[in-house]
Amino acid sequence: MNLAKIAFDHSVVTWVFIVMLVGGGIISFSGMARLEDPEFTVKDALIITPYPGASALEVEEEVTDRIEKACQELGQLKEIYESTSYRGLSLVKVRMHDKYDKVKLPQVWDELRRKIGDVQEQLPPGSGPSIVNDDFGDVYGLFVALTGEGYSYAELKDVGEMLRKELSLVTDVARVEFFADQQEVIYLEPDRDRMALLGVSSATIAAELQARSLVSYAGRVSVGPDRIALDPTAVLETPEEFGQIVLSNVAGGSQIYLRDVATIRRGYQEPPTLLQRFDGMASVALGISTVEGGNVVVMGEAIKLRMAELQERIPIGIEVGVIAMQPDAVVDAISSFLVSLGQAVAIVIVVLLIFMGLRTGLLIGFVLFLTIAGSFVFLSAQGVILERISLGALIIALGMLVDNAIVVVDGMLIKMQKGIEARQAAIEVVAQTAIPLLGATAIAILAFAAIGTSQDKTGEYTRSLYTVILVSLSLSWIIAVTATPVLAAKFLKVKPATGGEVVDPYDTRFYRGYKAFLGGAIRQRWLTMAVVVAIFIASVMGFRTIEGAFFPDSSRPQFLVEYWLPQGADIRTTEADVTQIEEYILTLDGVQHVATTVGGGAMRFLLTYTPEKSNSGYAVMLVEVESYKQIDELKPQIQSWVEDRFPQSIPTVKRFINGPAEPGAVQVKIIGDDPVKLRELAGQARAIFEADPDAFGIRLDWGDRVPVVRPVIATEQANLAGLSRPEIAATLLEGFEGKTIGVYREDIEVMPIVMRAPAPERLDIASIHNLQIWSPTAERMIPLTQVVTGFETVWEDQIISRNNRRRAITVLCDPENGLATSLLARTRPQIEALDYPPGYETEWWGELKSTSEAQSSLAGALPPFILMMIVIVVMLFNSVRQTLVIWLVVPLGIVGVTVGLIGSGLPFNFLALLGFLSLIGMMIKNAIVLLDQINLEIAEGSETFPAILNSGVSRLRPVAMAAATTVLGMAPLFPDPFFNALAMTVAAGLTFATVLTMVVVPVLYAVVYRVPAPRSDG
Repeated sequence: MNLAKIAFDHSVVTWVFIVMLVGGGIISFSGMARLEDPEFTVKDALIITPYPGASALEVEEEVTDRIEKACQELGQLKEIYESTSYRGLSLVKVRMHDKYDKVKLPQVWDELRRKIGDVQEQLPPGSGPSIVNDDFGDVYGLFVALTGEGYSYAELKDVGEMLRKELSLVTDVARVEFFADQQEVIYLEPDRDRMALLGVSSATIAAELQARSLVSYAGRVSVGPDRIALDPTAVLETPEEFGQIVLSNVAGGSQIYLRDVATIRRGYQEPPTLLQRFDGMASVALGISTVEGGNVVVMGEAIKLRMAELQERIPIGIEVGVIAMQPDAVVDAISSFLVSLGQAVAIVIVVLLIFMGLRTGLLIGFVLFLTIAGSFVFLSAQGVILERISLGALIIALGMLVDNAIVVVDGMLIKMQKGIEARQAAIEVVAQTAIPLLGATAIAILAFAAIGTSQDKTGEYTRSLYTVILVSLSLSWIIAVTATPVLAAKFLKVKPATGGEVVDPYDTRFYRGYKAFLGGAIRQRWLTMAVVVAIFIASVMGFRTIEGAFFPDSSRPQFLVEYWLPQGADIRTTEADVTQIEEYILTLDGVQHVATTVGGGAMRFLLTYTPEKSNSGYAVMLVEVESYKQIDELKPQIQSWVEDRFPQSIPTVKRFINGPAEPGAVQVKIIGDDPVKLRELAGQARAIFEADPDAFGIRLDWGDRVPVVRPVIATEQANLAGLSRPEIAATLLEGFEGKTIGVYREDIEVMPIVMRAPAPERLDIASIHNLQIWSPTAERMIPLTQVVTGFETVWEDQIISRNNRRRAITVLCDPENGLATSLLARTRPQIEALDYPPGYETEWWGELKSTSEAQSSLAGALPPFILMMIVIVVMLFNSVRQTLVIWLVVPLGIVGVTVGLIGSGLPFNFLALLGFLSLIGMMIKNAIVLLDQINLEIAEGSETFPAILNSGVSRLRPVAMAAATTVLGMAPLFPDPFFNALAMTVAAGLTFATVLTMVVVPVLYAVVYRVPAPRSDG
């Protein structure tokens, strides 16, 4: 079956097919969803279990361990990624196997919840209930802050509530959520002396408030034909009514008002758990997410339109500041890539025009446009999103998209120059080349296939690369053997030979020179092979000097300033520090905005950003600049300023990266049993990092040991007073932080009622000696010191971390200037040389683990595809020796890669690895085209040696053209920080590989088949 003949016989269908591809491509492109970065599934869940009052050690042993056991029973579990036991809280982070995608994960989370529900009865009294949080993948691409000088938080919150309700109704909006929302609280601050005098206990006040705040069902009554509800209104309507509550059951039977023994006021939770600031002012933050499958650009435009309509409802002086605006970032990124795509297409067409002539160049240029347009039709149908990877894949594929068309058109030109009619020339060329080109195209696709089947998050992030290559290359072959012959026959004009004249299109100085050089190389085949082997060995040695990396830095015009204080720092201290840092950063040239989150990480506004866990001594500042090119200049300025002003802190100033990120680029986990020994070893590892001039942001995930004030309970006296540890703990809680004793309802809001000591008492640790406690046996308030003989200060671990049920302390850091691989190479041998007791070991995480996992996942998927590639080559040639010739050329790809990366100073990152895999496919494709021509020449009766030479000459132009279009088509990607290493790998690798292929493949063929060399090239 000759597809070209079918296309000619059904030319109307062919032309309709062409028109439909063009029209459908334009329509499909305009309707495709858009994102800045590809989506990937976060396969983690966090099990949160409170255990108030317990130390980190008690939490670990009594809660965390049991939660871990329950998780381990889950068959889908890949690992218990991290378990962190805090004072009063257990966090267990689990990760599922890579094979569970976003469709299957909801069922996995349901099963996990059942397991965690079953273990609740095994947890100690006072702990739980556990909460399973599986929404790590939710991204709030629009992140805004409301600020207003002179406005209270409540007033800002009211405006935020209005915006939340209105924006929830906008097209493609999934959720609108408050972030760092401050909990309103009703505070009762009792006068302890007066309570003691009047015989009022905290329990009495709590009982009265709870009774007044309960919602009770009073039933219904029949009134005529209707049933009317009875609704008692004894609940508290306003906080002012609290003071009018009459306290009963007090000592002596007297009745007094609550206002006589307590001050009542309305405020916000102190201390807050999370604070959000914007440009130096406290703010109310809102995050907006897109519905699954929604168009973030469409949503962004709709949000802007609705915000403009709502502007008149926002009080004067309140500003809506943009922290992150994903729709704008998507538009900018897509526009930039479309410009790059247009440039690449233009470059390819110019190359074709220069080397193939006006008509031929325009023809193949149109075929390229047709292939791209048609690809959008099928990509849209598969739900592929326009984003960084998918558009980059089109640019990468550009050169390959014209390879098949070049071979067909070049073959037609040669035959037409020999006087063969265009239609017949097309049919003959397609008959000769269709199957070899199909095999070569399949191999080029299979070179990317491992990316498409890699199931880890890195593979998922880059998966659209394979999808685009699969669709576009497949379509390029179909168009090359159907539409291209019809178009070429219609538009190509070739002057055939006249009067029996035989025209040799290869009788030029260039072709004669190549033929002579190739003949000499084959004659001196062993010398040629020795030179090639020497070049290969030198390249391998050079490649070992190239630094590695995971993913490159982002070109996003924002960067992060992370700030750590010693463990246990007050959140207000952290806020005071970052307020000064904000003021400084805002004075720097190029800085536009600073958004600060205190007490934990920011809202997840970017899928590749992983927020830090809750920590009162942590803050992160998101700094927006005019251009990402300013970041490298600002980073050292800010880092140095913060280190000088706040020597007790650990600041890190770093850029975002494209791709899944880690909290520390270099991480070493030290695993063992004894916390003291773990800290000792971690301290030694930390000292090694500190001695390296490029390491910064060095910290322990356990933080520092913190002081704990522990009352020494006099057991006998406590028993006589009818008191135990819970009552004493409750008194301490009321005396300082505050104890929740009820709730107050106001419209839809539910506010806790918290009893705590007045400010002068709760802010002074010395007042602990003056606390009063209610004695059930004495029925009066007694000094706490009657049942507590003293207070001791002890130091304890506030955080204990585990990995896969083993205690592990992690030392984290980042490279200040160089790459993580260089820092790792310098420090790893020293850390691994430390004296570890039996049972203690190290594991390296961070970029090393992420890279290893990504490469392992890729490597695990490669073997079947390599086998398929080998089988295809064997099937094409029905020869093991010719298959061997082709695959022996593949390792030579490293020559150009080494030269290119060393010359440019770029690292061999994960994308460069993908580029190298694609290079393999391109090299095999070129070799197939050349060997197929050799076999064709021999089949037509030529001697083997002349057949090798003539095939090299005849395939030189299409192979060189295919390489040139691919290499030059990469030019727009060279300035791109994300794709530059991949582009250099492909461009340099293919340049050298093409030269070597056109020499080494013929020489290897001569070696394998022992082809004798005649005295002349004849």
